[in-house]
Amino acid sequence: MCGIAGILQNNPNIPLQDCLTAMSKTIKHRGPDGKGMWISENLKIGLAHRRLAIIDLSKEAAQPMCDKDHNVFLTFNGEIYNHSLLRGQLIKKGHKFKTQNSDTEVLVHGYKEWGINGLVNRLDGMFAFAIWDVRKETLFLARDRIGIKPIYFCSHQGTFRFASEIKALLSDQSIPREMDLNALNHYLSFMISPAPLTMFKDIFKLPAAHIMEVSNQGSLKVSRYWDLNSPQNTQDARPSGRNSSENEGFYIEGLRSKFKDSVKKRLMADVPFGVFLSGGVDSSATVALMSNLMDRSVDTYTVGFKDYTHLNELEYAQQVSTKFKTNHHQILIDEKDMIGYLDDLIHYQDEPIADWVCIPLHFVSKLAKDNGTKVVQVGEGADEQFCGYDSWMTYLQFFKFFWNPYTKSMPCPLLRIFGQFSKYFSPSSRNRTSQFLESLERARTGHDLFFSGANAIWNIHKPSYLNSEALASRPQYDQLEESGFEVSGLSSINSGDIISSYTAKLNELFPAADQLTKMAFNEFRLRLPELLLMRLDKISMSNSIEGRVPFLDHELVEFSMTIPQNLKIKGGINKYLLKKTFSNILPKEIINRKKMGFSAPVSEWLKGEFGRTAEEIIIESSILKMGLLQKPHIIKQFTEHRKSIADHSLHLWTIFNLVSWHNYWIGNN
Repeated sequence: MCGIAGILQNNPNIPLQDCLTAMSKTIKHRGPDGKGMWISENLKIGLAHRRLAIIDLSKEAAQPMCDKDHNVFLTFNGEIYNHSLLRGQLIKKGHKFKTQNSDTEVLVHGYKEWGINGLVNRLDGMFAFAIWDVRKETLFLARDRIGIKPIYFCSHQGTFRFASEIKALLSDQSIPREMDLNALNHYLSFMISPAPLTMFKDIFKLPAAHIMEVSNQGSLKVSRYWDLNSPQNTQDARPSGRNSSENEGFYIEGLRSKFKDSVKKRLMADVPFGVFLSGGVDSSATVALMSNLMDRSVDTYTVGFKDYTHLNELEYAQQVSTKFKTNHHQILIDEKDMIGYLDDLIHYQDEPIADWVCIPLHFVSKLAKDNGTKVVQVGEGADEQFCGYDSWMTYLQFFKFFWNPYTKSMPCPLLRIFGQFSKYFSPSSRNRTSQFLESLERARTGHDLFFSGANAIWNIHKPSYLNSEALASRPQYDQLEESGFEVSGLSSINSGDIISSYTAKLNELFPAADQLTKMAFNEFRLRLPELLLMRLDKISMSNSIEGRVPFLDHELVEFSMTIPQNLKIKGGINKYLLKKTFSNILPKEIINRKKMGFSAPVSEWLKGEFGRTAEEIIIESSILKMGLLQKPHIIKQFTEHRKSIADHSLHLWTIFNLVSWHNYWIGNN
């Protein structure tokens, strides 16, 4: 795991070495074990690299790396789990390697042998890399299938820049710092900006499973090389000619086998590794399998809270640790710890990620680092594939008993009329009444019921927070679309248009998909790669820790997405099939426990000292002075929350992250 950066310029007129050095410095935390730089003789392109040494710690494995003929140069962030297999194939074809075990060198030779498309389709791992082909004078960028590793880019004054983090791009003071108002609107919906947008105007992120080709003149061409539920992923996986019980057994055996393989391949490291353990099914299953695969005790790490212990899962984590004899570590934090971390949080996030899980994630990552661990396995992705959230169960019930019959039987004029009522009668808080009225609004506009598992400020609430300018429709992203990016809905004032574009794509790929599969597909398009995996990447890497996600192995995901809804949920039990899969290795208390979720007591903290500080920061913020936000409503929300009239914590945390980001990155520059 590392940090990468690069510059490609049409007319060599900037000091490449100075600019690359500045970019590299900003991402030193991603790779404290070494640094490297390569600049072409004609000063047209330069690549930089920060190294977090995980596999092949030798100097020969340092980056940027090139082939022996100096025709291919590469800078790479990530891990390729099948690099040994690919190395063997390449050696048979006559390739000679200078390293003993470097997955980076496999990428160099793999590109030469198979080309960019042939290479990425053979890779099993998480990655974001850049390849400069000297003979073609072409730069290639690639991001892994699921989007575990990020890569950002911008074009400015004839110069193309890319990096693992936005702050590296902004190390050049000539890059404009301006907020993208479309991204602002969608951020309030999804707690993050949807790819390819970022909160910075004209700075973008490469979506998951995409390749970008940048010509020597700076023109862009992108393509998607993989997708969920494409015919080739589903045709052979679904069992046929079996009864329900046999189907269940088929999927259980398949999940056990694929998850064991996934955990095993993610043990690949030449440095100490461990697990973030919550005591839930996902992390506990990871610990159980690791303990069987390793010849030493597993290092496990857990975080809890000193002040609001109702959110703690410490006893469950300890129970798992005791059963599997792990080397267990835990840390307790409180409001004071959180306040002391906020400035660093805004710095390392780059763009606002309105998920307060970032706070405990930082402290458990720091705990791992302080105990000498460099690599951890994390349980992200299981809930999205197997319906692990109670809120998803509510959506499914509401879809079945109200939404589906309502939208199919009600004439369109009445849908529009009833939907209009939602704008006038909706309360400002996120309660059952406003949830029902929001669904009427979504039916009126022809959108899906389910937007995302991360849906902070609903459309019926947005006018209370944003003025008319912030809500206005803006021109399409024509250049992005011409380059091949999927931009449908990005310039719309209604974030539901983005979700509709995802659903339309799924209907094209897999028209028979059930409702749960549609929900999961949307999550793999937006929430997983841009929120959950980016919080893991940004926060863990700020502590120089590499996070690996065994539930997001692409072969396991392809398999799990073929499992029908009636097996993932059974007898009113969410995550039914996954619990059955691990019932032979986990204690019943862990299998049957009620899901708590990895969280933080931000609702409580907002009623105390932090709440008063947050309100003051928002009221005095640069973005509020621009007139984009509705100040009276925000003050009212703080007052109601402080008096426990309503719980506005999610809305307030989302706004607080936004203004803190704007103050830090734009308002004071």
